[in-house]
Amino acid sequence: MKLQRRDLLKLGLAVPALAGPGCSSEDRPRDGWDPGELHHLLPTASHTAFNLKASFRHPQDTAPVLRFGRREVVGTRQDSDGRFWAFRAGGLEPGTRHALQLRHPAGHPLCDPWPLATLPAPDARPGRLRIVSFTCAGGPELPIPPSWFHAFKPAIYRRRLFDRMLERAPDLVIANGDHVYYDLPAMAKVRENPLGGLAADLLDGFPGDFDAALPVPGTRNERALIGVGDAQIARIYGTRFRSTPVFFITDDHDYFDNDDATPERVTFPPDVFHRALRDALQRLYFPEFIAPVDSPRDPPGQVEADGVRLSTHFGEMRYGTLFSGLLYDCSGQLGLGRGAGLVPPGAEAWLVDRTQHEDTAHLVHAPSHPMGWTAGKWREWYPDLLESTGSIVEAVRSDADGGKYMWQEGWWQQHQRLLAALCSQRHRRALVVSGDLHALGVARIERSGGLDLGRNPLHSVLSGAVGTGQIGWPSRARGVDPRTPEALGVTTLLALEERNGFTVLDFEGPRCTVRCLRCPDGYVAPERLVLATALRFDLTRA
Repeated sequence: MKLQRRDLLKLGLAVPALAGPGCSSEDRPRDGWDPGELHHLLPTASHTAFNLKASFRHPQDTAPVLRFGRREVVGTRQDSDGRFWAFRAGGLEPGTRHALQLRHPAGHPLCDPWPLATLPAPDARPGRLRIVSFTCAGGPELPIPPSWFHAFKPAIYRRRLFDRMLERAPDLVIANGDHVYYDLPAMAKVRENPLGGLAADLLDGFPGDFDAALPVPGTRNERALIGVGDAQIARIYGTRFRSTPVFFITDDHDYFDNDDATPERVTFPPDVFHRALRDALQRLYFPEFIAPVDSPRDPPGQVEADGVRLSTHFGEMRYGTLFSGLLYDCSGQLGLGRGAGLVPPGAEAWLVDRTQHEDTAHLVHAPSHPMGWTAGKWREWYPDLLESTGSIVEAVRSDADGGKYMWQEGWWQQHQRLLAALCSQRHRRALVVSGDLHALGVARIERSGGLDLGRNPLHSVLSGAVGTGQIGWPSRARGVDPRTPEALGVTTLLALEERNGFTVLDFEGPRCTVRCLRCPDGYVAPERLVLATALRFDLTRA
């Protein structure tokens, strides 16, 4: 039987959920740090605040306390049972290293202490910065032996790849989109057509199906979401990033859907239920961005929590006068019709304003959807419609004029405005490091439609996927090789390569160096995971 890509990717989703938050030796940090009852811990930071998300293996009857220095921060419960907690602290001194520890209100420790530092103040002049970026770390483990036949890498493989990242001592980490794969329409199709009984057997043990008629908190939807999140986030990340601020950008699969547009159904912008699932996933598992308090323009969509201003979809990483990174979700608030964009007008205005305000030596845009390549999918900046040589791409159909069904001209127009802002910078190179595509690649965009970008061309980097297995690559699953959009004039610096890996960006004074690191092809035992440098290039602006 010929399977659709998403049906195949969903077959194993129930299996990891059955394991729950149990601990094994492979989950524990390799440095001997004792997590105690912690299942996962993910922090982010600004120059004045911390925002941490943590889960415990068992519910906590009373709120845990985060202690550092003379501060005590009482945790805020994020779920119904008391396994998930947020710890937020504002009003901190910039560039200060703290020793943190989680404790029971009675005083006894819940884990070993660990260090975490606030970022430098906006007017500070740090000498250097190292950032690691990756995408697509989500995905279940299929119930088959690790081999060439898997859609997602085993959890132990991804954990080992994370350890390789941390061996490079990054100051900050960007996790760019697709943190989970559990598309509800695809799961419904699998249940309706259990593919010879295999999927039905697997789904029998799943802790609960989703029900769009119910809210997420406090219902079976919350239990089902935790089954997915524990398997695909908490079990993968664990506590290894506890001392490294991680910035999570969300994309289409984090809304528990795929970016489809057909006469029967258009999936984005998401409906109320899919937005609630995405927001609950963030609330439980990974920290919101900390909103800047002293920049010329703040990102839209801010919320207040525990005395700290947070931003859920759009954020800025600011590292003194050395670096600014603009992070944006290109799916959850995309627009259709008049004024359409992959980000809403307020977010675009913020991006353009922060790009033109050249108050740091370096600037990076980190959109969840890439610039410089097309995979022929619906939700792209580009109108290119590609032929599939494999299974049919459900997300893309032709309209009456032969173009992409429901593709919006406004998306391309917004692309042009963002590129014009990036490439008109007077003192900085134009650099984009994106997610979504399961690949490594680097392109220099010298022309985009009528825009001549030759004076300061845009360097676009595909940061590399963490969790993709051998049958999960676009060329195998969809029969489509991503390529250069017709409207662009591009010089390829690193040919697109469907390979797991990640990108390291080093900033030192006026110098910027980018290295794309790739894993061996095929399945390699985690203990033998050795990374190679695919490309290293210097982006120093004269």
